[in-house]
Amino acid sequence: MTEDAGPDVLLRCEELTCRYGDVTAVDALTLEVRRGEMFGLIGPDGAGKTTTLRTALGLVAPASGRIETCGLDPRRRRRALADKVGYLSQRFSLYGDLSVDENVAFFAAIHGVKGWRQRREELLELVRLTPFRKRLAERLSGGMKQKLALACTLIHQPELLVLDEPTTGVDPVSRRDFWKLLSRLRKEGLTLVMTTPYLDEAERCQRVALLHRGRLLALDRPQALKRGYAGAIVELMARPRRRAAELLGEADGVAAVEVFGERLHANLPETAADDASAVAERLANGLRAAGVEVEQARPVAPTLEDVFIARIRAAEDGSREMTR
Repeated sequence: MTEDAGPDVLLRCEELTCRYGDVTAVDALTLEVRRGEMFGLIGPDGAGKTTTLRTALGLVAPASGRIETCGLDPRRRRRALADKVGYLSQRFSLYGDLSVDENVAFFAAIHGVKGWRQRREELLELVRLTPFRKRLAERLSGGMKQKLALACTLIHQPELLVLDEPTTGVDPVSRRDFWKLLSRLRKEGLTLVMTTPYLDEAERCQRVALLHRGRLLALDRPQALKRGYAGAIVELMARPRRRAAELLGEADGVAAVEVFGERLHANLPETAADDASAVAERLANGLRAAGVEVEQARPVAPTLEDVFIARIRAAEDGSREMTR
């Protein structure tokens, strides 16, 4: 790999493998992030998402394979890379005893930004913190702290913004506002790579990569992944829910049952879409016969979460077959 991946690729992994002792955190990962897109790394805890980001930033050395960020080797050119990349995690280090203004000024100084005052004005307007610029960071709400962290991250005008679960622990209203900011930044040409535990957030990405135990299971646009889902999903609302889930799990044709709040999703991998309504009625009648109250039973389009759960289950089933 050369130190120039081309102007349209800001992150490239080729057979990237990372290990912590005997544990393989990232296993032969190959992917590209294109300039101007919002790209999501999705997967359960331990999937290798954060390790991939840390390797892209030069904080972790790969065991094998190659990685290139903004056209640079992140380990050998870490200082040059710092001028091109912004990094925001859920534990971004703000200084509580400094004001909003002072925090932004501090990060401008770290990056050696010249003429940063006008840039600070623009950023505080962007994140709607201008009225709170004199307030100490420790006195901001969780959502406001993340907006300030975003302003600090953007002060040096990076090409690539890397975000590791930036909205974890943030209230729903602040999450929505934060995503509006990210969408605006992408439209203005910034490239974003992020991890998130929220699948509704992943739907906003142009492309997503599903990771599981360090391996890449799928990489595509969210809509394409949902269109490629094999089988059907029947959504039910029934009480008692736990008993309903147990009975559904034993029903013919049901591969798995997932709980989404008050709703149950029955995964039917062998059921055609045209037959889903009849199967939904059959499942509902079976529950009623067992004394379960059924409020609703209907076929629904698969969510991104349905797709990812099915992919992970298939990968685990494949692993078990290989060990037999």
